[in-house]
Amino acid sequence: MTRCACFLSHEISLGFCKSRRSRFLRTCDRTLNAIRRFADDRPAIVLGIETSCDDTGCGIVDTTGKILGEAINSQQLIHLKHGGIIPTIAKDMHRQNITTVCEDALRSAHLRLRDIDAIAATIKPGLPLSLNIGNRFGKYLSRIGNKPYIPIHHMEAHALTVRMVQKVDFPFLVLLVSGGHSLLAIVENIDKFYLLGTTVDNAPGEVLDKIARRLKLTSIPEFSHMSGGQAIESAASKASDPTKYVFQPVLTRRRDCQFSFAGLSNKSFKYIDKDRIFNVADSTAIPDVYNFCAAVQMACTKHICLRTQRAMEFISNMNLISEDKRTLVISGGVACNNFLAKALEIVCSQKGFTFVRTPPRLCNDNGIMIAWNGAEKWIVNKGVLRNKEEIEMVTIEKRAPFGESWIERVTNANIKCKLIKLDIL
Repeated sequence: MTRCACFLSHEISLGFCKSRRSRFLRTCDRTLNAIRRFADDRPAIVLGIETSCDDTGCGIVDTTGKILGEAINSQQLIHLKHGGIIPTIAKDMHRQNITTVCEDALRSAHLRLRDIDAIAATIKPGLPLSLNIGNRFGKYLSRIGNKPYIPIHHMEAHALTVRMVQKVDFPFLVLLVSGGHSLLAIVENIDKFYLLGTTVDNAPGEVLDKIARRLKLTSIPEFSHMSGGQAIESAASKASDPTKYVFQPVLTRRRDCQFSFAGLSNKSFKYIDKDRIFNVADSTAIPDVYNFCAAVQMACTKHICLRTQRAMEFISNMNLISEDKRTLVISGGVACNNFLAKALEIVCSQKGFTFVRTPPRLCNDNGIMIAWNGAEKWIVNKGVLRNKEEIEMVTIEKRAPFGESWIERVTNANIKCKLIKLDIL
């Protein structure tokens, strides 16, 4: 359009006749209309930026769900040395790497910023210092490229990622379990969610990481490069007696879908601190470390499965989703755990739900899920900001509600639930 305008100015400056200018204008109009028709027919392309915690991610997808490019910079090994995520370090690493990560994603897609139709970025919830980097950079790209801006809710993106790779119709039940969250919700559509339960204290991924650190699993060479949750799963697979350590069920008197993992954490620390029985420097203690990890994993899995089973029974009792369309989608970092996935698959088969697992590589935080959430919003034209002043006013949120809370409604349903037998040992 700019080139047409330049050509038009040149024609006028040369003093061409009025009729010739009119023909030229009509030609320009036909050309612009053809460009618009082409633009309307081709899939829109969205660039997504993820910096809610400690990974700097950029993904590029189109509205058909095709992944065009991606790049990520992981801070995992850096934070492992510090025994946990340090917000100021995470912020500095995001700032140092975000330009390169986005350039790498564009390069892998063989695209330039001018080829992108919209910029999407995580603005909530998460670590404020980290979120700020992504939000500011996303708005910068929007400004210099004159692109619409799509603010993204991190957990909503997790819930919808699977729709990029598999046909999952609304509504469906979603279980999100990660280092920062655990929740169950009904997904009505791309911007309507009904929260059935969430954690009352710690998230499962956070607890597993803390237990792994207390066990000093990174001192064992085969686990040195793994996150806490990954190390516990790997160690648990080597257990000779996974029933040696006992963890009592939690929240047994509460007939709701709320999660609690603080008790698992406290009981684990008591076991670990008792006479220092898990000294990983002593090779004779390693078998017990494996057995302990298996017990921790089983306790965590049983708790998640019981709450999920109650959510399924709530949906069935209230007939909220037709029987032929009942689906459970799992996502989030902890959903990468294969033991948990197998257990949930058993629950689904017994309760008449289709089990759908987000591909593990998309379960952890990444730019692709942000781009896809932006693409779905683009398709239905919801949450797409085009006004420059409105875009500049977008701010981050450390905490953010996930849809409409139905927690009290689930509690009032008072559903008694006995966990299905999990034959996965």
